[in-house]
Amino acid sequence: MKKMITCVKCLAFLMLAVVVCSGFCIINEGYQIYQDAVAEVSLEEKVGEVQSKDTYTDYEDLPETYVNAIIAVEDHRFYDHNGIDLIAICRAVIHDIQAGAFVEGGSTIPQQLAKNLYFSQEKELTRKVAEAFVALDFKREYTDEEILELYVNSIYFGDGYYDVASACEGYFDKEPSEMTDYECTLLAGIPNAPSVYAPTKNPDLAAKRQMVVISRMQTCGYLEEEDAVSVSETVAQVAYVD
Repeated sequence: MKKMITCVKCLAFLMLAVVVCSGFCIINEGYQIYQDAVAEVSLEEKVGEVQSKDTYTDYEDLPETYVNAIIAVEDHRFYDHNGIDLIAICRAVIHDIQAGAFVEGGSTIPQQLAKNLYFSQEKELTRKVAEAFVALDFKREYTDEEILELYVNSIYFGDGYYDVASACEGYFDKEPSEMTDYECTLLAGIPNAPSVYAPTKNPDLAAKRQMVVISRMQTCGYLEEEDAVSVSETVAQVAYVD
């Protein structure tokens, strides 16, 4: 019995050692990818490329409802973390293990910004580590408002729209500053899966995603119940008309 217990302990120790070594190798490789990426094009240069777009939108021109909607549905601890949300990562790991595949990434807004500016959409652990290092740089070098501004000017909204101004013009025929609460919550839900949630492609799914955004905003304290009900009713009315 003692021999069995000893064997089990040794096996557990070996498994732990393998996990630790594997983790170290992944982090080291991810760090190398990060170093190579920023050495080729600096963070300042990447930011400059985004800011030079003719359709670039300043933070001051984004409706408060839209900013709150993005934070609520994409990264509700955005103002509290340093670029990496360890709670979200742990939750994502558990869900991925349960599913036996990458079904949830746990990426923060700075990590998504890093992916958009530097990396591919492939779900690889080393690439996720590289994203995390760039996200730390973003949080260290830029304000929260600047990061949000860069984010909405570099994400894909479907239908060939790669920034918030183009999406507003294409979907609503207006400037970002003119968006209603209905339009803000609709637009905030699209980047999660643009090919699925683009209102021109799947209006029903876009509406369902919009309801998720509204619910998250209410949960996070960005929408009072009365306002949430009002926007939800508008969603239902538009869906009925369509």
